[in-house]
Amino acid sequence: MRKTSIYVEPEVDMALARRAAAEGTTKAQLIRQALREAAAGSLRPKPRARGVFTGPADLASRSDEHLARSGFGES
Repeated sequence: MRKTSIYVEPEVDMALARRAAAEGTTKAQLIRQALREAAAGSLRPKPRARGVFTGPADLASRSDEHLARSGFGES
């Protein structure tokens, strides 16, 4: 999370404080949520790592068996 500063009118600050108290949260959390919703269409998903293999947990110890079962090397 990155820190930033904003200026708000006193009446907006008071309204945020009231709403935060009513919802049992903080002004900062309300502001973060509003910003997240405002930016929702522009947010990019976190990139997934390339080359990550998902396969059998025992692949390394039973590689020959897995290769034979897959038909690898057969014509």
